[in-house]
Amino acid sequence: MNELLDMASAFAALCFMVAMCLALVRLFRGPSAQDRVLAFDTVYISGMLVLLTLGIRARSAVYFDLALLIGLFGFVGSTALAKFLLRGEVIEP
Repeated sequence: MNELLDMASAFAALCFMVAMCLALVRLFRGPSAQDRVLAFDTVYISGMLVLLTLGIRARSAVYFDLALLIGLFGFVGSTALAKFLLRGEVIEP
């Protein structure tokens, strides 16, 4: 059972890394700013999922804390980017 969990977590981490690489391509080559914001969301979510699968594999709580921080900062960053694209400024006077 332990080998099956290790193989499944390695496969899941590999799939998330492929998704992250494809999203990075869209982030740099995206035709519009909205595509780049969505690619940024995909990159931080994929990074968070890679950390979670590494945490399951290593049985360490540190990875889960880092994934929580990535999720928090990624959400704040994508919200700020979306607000900037809508209004042209992040902080309103």
